[in-house]
Amino acid sequence: MADEYRTTKGKSEDSFVEKKSEFIGQICHVETSEEAIDFINSVKAAHRKAKHNVYAYILRDGNTSRYSDDGEPQGTGGVPVLDVLQKEGLTDVCVVVTRYFGGILLGGGGLVRAYSHACKLAVDSAEKQNMCLCSRLTISCDYAVYGKLTYVFPEFEIKAENEDFADNVRLTVLVKQRFAEPFKDKLTDIANGRLAIAEEKGLWQDFE
Repeated sequence: MADEYRTTKGKSEDSFVEKKSEFIGQICHVETSEEAIDFINSVKAAHRKAKHNVYAYILRDGNTSRYSDDGEPQGTGGVPVLDVLQKEGLTDVCVVVTRYFGGILLGGGGLVRAYSHACKLAVDSAEKQNMCLCSRLTISCDYAVYGKLTYVFPEFEIKAENEDFADNVRLTVLVKQRFAEPFKDKLTDIANGRLAIAEEKGLWQDFE
């Protein structure tokens, strides 16, 4: 399994009009097929009068991807939406593009462009998350050592969570798991062993 993946946070939407047809793109963070289906059904319920509710979703769970043209000509709706999600490198996401038909036919190429654009608008409107498999390290040291340690943090892409300055310094940081061992070795070397490190492994955290 990859130790990083890119996804979105919460829900978001955007829309545009093409030849009197309104296209509304909605995106939602989902982690299971059930969550994706619930989101799709909620959009359909909110847009019962719409002619089409095209969708696509990609999940890490089972490396799953699904799509539907929802009545549009085959290949003109779901596939373009799925293609956008794949090109954006997103997973654990579901997009539904609602179309209110304006009476003017767009043709196959026009539909592909419209559904792709609506999906891209939804993606662009969403807050992104770069989820990384990481370790949470709690580092305890004295003040003299602390000044030396912080210089190496940028080298290992450290994400600081908490700093507690009392009799000693107590730091809580996140480090990508592939950097955890070399980072700990570097700290121990710099401090000549005058520090304590507790590690919590196997966490997924946003490093966006």
